[in-house]
Amino acid sequence: MKVFVINCGSSSIKFQLFNMDNESVVAKGLAEKIGLPEGFIELKITDGNRKIEIKLSLPSHTEALNKIMEMLAENGVIKDKSEITAIGHRLVHAGEYYNGSVPVTEDVIARLEECSDLAPLHNPPNIIGMKTCAELFPETFMSGTFDTAYHQTMPDYAYMYPISYEYYEKYKVRRYGFHGSSHYFVAERAIEMLGKKREETKIITCHLGNGCSMAAVKGGKSLDTSMGLTPLEGIMMGTRSGDVDPGITFYLIDKHKGDMKAVVNMFNKNSGLKGVSGISNDMRDVRAARDAGNKRAELALNIFKYRIKKYIGAYAAAMGGVDAIVFTGGIGENVGEIREDSLIGLEFMGVEINSELNKTIFSKEAIISKPSSKVKVMVIPTNEELVIARDAKRLYEKK
Repeated sequence: MKVFVINCGSSSIKFQLFNMDNESVVAKGLAEKIGLPEGFIELKITDGNRKIEIKLSLPSHTEALNKIMEMLAENGVIKDKSEITAIGHRLVHAGEYYNGSVPVTEDVIARLEECSDLAPLHNPPNIIGMKTCAELFPETFMSGTFDTAYHQTMPDYAYMYPISYEYYEKYKVRRYGFHGSSHYFVAERAIEMLGKKREETKIITCHLGNGCSMAAVKGGKSLDTSMGLTPLEGIMMGTRSGDVDPGITFYLIDKHKGDMKAVVNMFNKNSGLKGVSGISNDMRDVRAARDAGNKRAELALNIFKYRIKKYIGAYAAAMGGVDAIVFTGGIGENVGEIREDSLIGLEFMGVEINSELNKTIFSKEAIISKPSSKVKVMVIPTNEELVIARDAKRLYEKK
């Protein structure tokens, strides 16, 4: 059984083709600059470790997907698109409508359209992806896996904001959370590694990349998460600020003579590591600048680590303890300094990291705490695409 997983952006398509008989990735790639004069498609084929790149005009997502299917067939990955049994879409925001993955229907698309003002950068291209696939694969089963769904188990006291209740009633202003597939995947694996009964587990998951979020997972369910109504809330990120005093927004709008777009852009595109360091949103660049003596880069890193530590403490308190702290995402999987420094001072909680082992772990699964540590510290590479593929397979078999 082959499942095609697609993550559709406004001018891009990320994709992976899975053989679900053994859950292997047959091929994966990226189409970029859709709708612009010069686009390109990158295709990596597992068999023979082949990589193909072509530059071409991609006027629309339809042309891009057609070309991807053509390339897969030309390179012997599939005979034609009829070999694809199911398509799994990564979808971002469904509000309160869904608490799990669902088959794609006209109603599902309508719900995403309703929620587009909550995720204006993500929902519209997600909808384009579903409509395009429905046009190109009219007989193929499709499912949608939502970033927000995993966090629908949060209790009301965790997801509600202490603002006038009418805004929840009128506009559904509340915490939704994101990176749900990632938090789910690594939390499930951590439960297996702990060897405890699911209902007894207390896990903190740290998804650290350009976008960063953390979650408190109690008994296998999301109790709380750092991102909120939008992906702007929470810990410091590559270009996003994370938590700030709401009053800063009004103060800066006034200073910008009412230019709200400039302030919104600053919080989303020119804050976080980039905004503080003045160097880059890339952790590698910021660390290199710090090592060269740049004090703002050093400050950016210190804020980043400190805010992770604060959330760990808060989530441990919310769950009444913690069994495991899990690091994942590009930074979480590869930067030992961030892992270790974020945990310094948490020895009182029973966190004892193995410093020498931690330095050697790059993008592979490992327990990096000492055997004596009451709290296990884990590195677990995330695999959101596999979660989507599994959901597509499960829902296809249920239909």
